[in-house]
Amino acid sequence: MGCIARLGCLAVLVCLAIGAWFTRDKWMSKVPGAPAPTAAVSTAPVWEPLTPEAGARGQRTVESLQSSNGPVFANLKAGEIASYVFQTVGHTLPASADSVEAAVVGDALCMKAIVPVKDIAGSGALGPLGGLLNDREKLSICGSFRVVKPGLSEFKVREIKLREFKLPSGAIPRLLQQISKGNRPAGISEDALPVATPKALADVRIANHQVTLYKTTPGANP
Repeated sequence: MGCIARLGCLAVLVCLAIGAWFTRDKWMSKVPGAPAPTAAVSTAPVWEPLTPEAGARGQRTVESLQSSNGPVFANLKAGEIASYVFQTVGHTLPASADSVEAAVVGDALCMKAIVPVKDIAGSGALGPLGGLLNDREKLSICGSFRVVKPGLSEFKVREIKLREFKLPSGAIPRLLQQISKGNRPAGISEDALPVATPKALADVRIANHQVTLYKTTPGANP
C-alpha cells in the first residue's frame, strides 16, 4: 500500500506540474521577481499609403547618400521608398489609380492599388484573363531592387496579380512595357522597371519591414 500511495502522489504531482506549465501565463507575472512575459513580435506586413509627402521624405533620404558627409546607409519605410519609386521619379502608376499602398513582405517590396483595367490591358498581356475582370481591379506588384550602374537601378518584378489572379512570368515584361510607357534605358531587365538613383548607391537590401540603401565609400563593404 505504501508503494501504491507513493506512486499515486507522484502521479498527482506530475499532473499539477503539467497544469501549472500550461497556465503559466496566468500566474507567472504574479510571482515576485519573475521575468516579464516577452511580447510577441508581429511579422505581418505593415501596409502604408503612397503619398507625395512620403515620396518627398524618400527623395530626401535617397539624395542624402550623395553627400560626402552623408550617412553610409539609410533606412526607408515601404511607403517612402514606394512613393519615391512609383510616384516621385517613376510616374509608373496610372493617374486614375487609387487606394495605393506598399509594404515589405519578407525580402520583397510589394505595392497594391485599384486601377482601371483598360489602362494596363493595351499590351495584350492579360489575354483571356481580361474577360474575367471588372472595370477596376486590385493590381499587386512585388519585387526587389538591383543597382544596374551608377545613377541607375531597377525594380525587378517577381510577381504581378490582378485581383487574385497571378500573371504568368512570361506576361510580366509586356505588362511592364505598358506601365512604363516604353521608357526603358539600356541595361534594364525585361521584367523590371527603371529607377533613377544616386551615383553613390551601391546596394539595396529589403528585410525587417524596411528597405536599406548602402552607399559606395572608400573601404566600405556593405
